[in-house]
Amino acid sequence: MNDRTFDIAIIGGGIVGMATALALSNQTSARIVVLEAEKKLAAHQTGNNSGVIHSGIYYKPGSLKARNCVEGREALYQFCQEHHIRHENCGKVIVATTEDELPRLEALLERGQANGLTGLRRLTREEIKEYEPHATGLAGIFVPQTGIVDYVQVVEKYAELFRSQGGEIFTNSAFQSVTRKKDELILHTSSGEVKSRFLINCGGLYSDRIAKKCGVNPGLQIIPFRGEYYDIIPQKHYLVKNLIYPVPDPRFPFLGVHFTRRVTGGIEAGPNAVLAFKREGYKMTDISITDMLNYATFIGFWRMGLKYWRMGFDEFYRSLSKRAFVSALQRLIPDLGMDDVHRSGAGVRAQALEPNGALVDDFRIVEAPGMIHVLNAPSPAATASLSIGKTIASMAIRNFNLETKPSAVQTKG
Repeated sequence: MNDRTFDIAIIGGGIVGMATALALSNQTSARIVVLEAEKKLAAHQTGNNSGVIHSGIYYKPGSLKARNCVEGREALYQFCQEHHIRHENCGKVIVATTEDELPRLEALLERGQANGLTGLRRLTREEIKEYEPHATGLAGIFVPQTGIVDYVQVVEKYAELFRSQGGEIFTNSAFQSVTRKKDELILHTSSGEVKSRFLINCGGLYSDRIAKKCGVNPGLQIIPFRGEYYDIIPQKHYLVKNLIYPVPDPRFPFLGVHFTRRVTGGIEAGPNAVLAFKREGYKMTDISITDMLNYATFIGFWRMGLKYWRMGFDEFYRSLSKRAFVSALQRLIPDLGMDDVHRSGAGVRAQALEPNGALVDDFRIVEAPGMIHVLNAPSPAATASLSIGKTIASMAIRNFNLETKPSAVQTKG
């Protein structure tokens, strides 16, 4: 196409970028383009996660994660039902396996109630088996709001609806740099120049670098963590009915290895959380010298390492040792054997890290003149995507002084 001039350019065709594009196209008449570096949408975090619709039980009450997850979860269920996207509201069990996890389990129950979750059930050792007959623990919580879905299908539907309202999507269009010319931004991409009045950065693994190229100090750095999965062999699928989670360590924004039944079939176990040697490091052998140098020259990386080196060592060991990985899984399901699982795929989480070495736990969005940069949107971003999209769209309407449609159709939820 010859006309590559738009009102808004959204960088990143993952679930947050597409939800934002859909929300803006619903509410405004702005001409919008989504720029995706890969040949297809949802190629990275969105397309390589476990497909869980999160309840909101883990997140600090009042945080952006908590508010957007609770609102977005219900909106997503409604969206999937309206558009006939396969999903299940199956619920999950969180299991405490040691005495020191029991106070944290109680704290989770209180947090879930504070976040408005209803129907939470505290489980005894015997009651756990009512939901998951092969799971073992001292106590548990049944969380009825949790579900499963195929997020790639969700993104494809977002894209279909966005295009139906005149939106454009350019794939194979990696953002390279931007030049400001009067009131116009000239975005240089791998497929040529795109002109736009405004820019929204939903670049995920590269969101911090995109911000810097736009002249914005992100105040953090993205550190990629690889999450590796094992698949349970079909003969042992009976061991897991739906979803079984451990009690997470509150020091980290990771939930621990768990069992998930996929809506597309099969049961997976994982993920771990091991430092990746490349931003798109889906395998241990994926190494980028540039990315490694970025770690080495960021003080926050070393401060994190000094604080959490033992956890990092344990994760690397579990990555290399199937026996160690299975041992962690056996805490939840003792009947699982070494031959009952085999290595599967992996995903990479874009985890934001502060200069002081703190892992950013909440969503982080930075506003600049004519720009919005989404710098930290890890799990539950997929669950919360419709809510996050609406939030970013509202920022854009306010900051960019956009006119809304006379009868703006709000994205459901």
